Amino acid sequence: MRDEALAPADLHDPGLKVVDVGGGTGFTTLGIVKHVYPKNVTVLDQSPHQLAKARQKEELRECTIIEGDAEELPFPTDSVDRYISAGSIEYWPDPQRGIREAYRVLKLGGLACIIGPVYPTFWLSRFFADMWMLFPKEEEYVEWFNKAGFKDVKLKRIGPKWYRGVRRHGLIMGCSVTGVKRETGDSPLQLGPKAEEVKKPVNPFSFLIRFILGMIAATYYVLVPIYMWIKDQIVPKGQPI
Repeated sequence: MRDEALAPADLHDPGLKVVDVGGGTGFTTLGIVKHVYPKNVTVLDQSPHQLAKARQKEELRECTIIEGDAEELPFPTDSVDRYISAGSIEYWPDPQRGIREAYRVLKLGGLACIIGPVYPTFWLSRFFADMWMLFPKEEEYVEWFNKAGFKDVKLKRIGPKWYRGVRRHGLIMGCSVTGVKRETGDSPLQLGPKAEEVKKPVNPFSFLIRFILGMIAATYYVLVPIYMWIKDQIVPKGQPI
């Protein structure tokens, strides 16, 4: 599914300058360097532990790997051809600010590609999603891109080819959203200063409850796809599952 998700990024030229924001261990970056010279790729993440794993990958040894914040990118305006971020937006405190930054760092005509989860439709899936992390709706992705100034905004749904019941059962699926920078310079969207992160003391009881719910949610999202895969093998093609 990685290659399918990256296809809209249009990595047609090995000389493209690419940033992988929230690249973590370099899983998505491995897909990028299949098409682009590693020396032209920069991986950025806030976690030094994740980046340490990326540095251990032989295929990424020529990539630039740095710590940084998706909402305050350390890159000049109009400096890259492709902005890619996969599996990261759900952790951003302010997704609109992050997408605005994507617009800023891209060159004129450059393309941003953000890959992330989609808010589920089934009530139980929604309950667990709300307890877990940010799961944007498809229309929210498109709105964020449009507000940041992108043109030709497109959304592509991503999911296992064997699964035929995404909308009916409301599993957590993903999407790949792309947009093209329409003008040079900063984004036309004006935002106030970034909110300061204030660390609050952890409530042990609240932490325990969220931990238990998180474990239940993880089990749920493992078992349900297995169940759907089994049904897909049994139910004839063309019939709803």
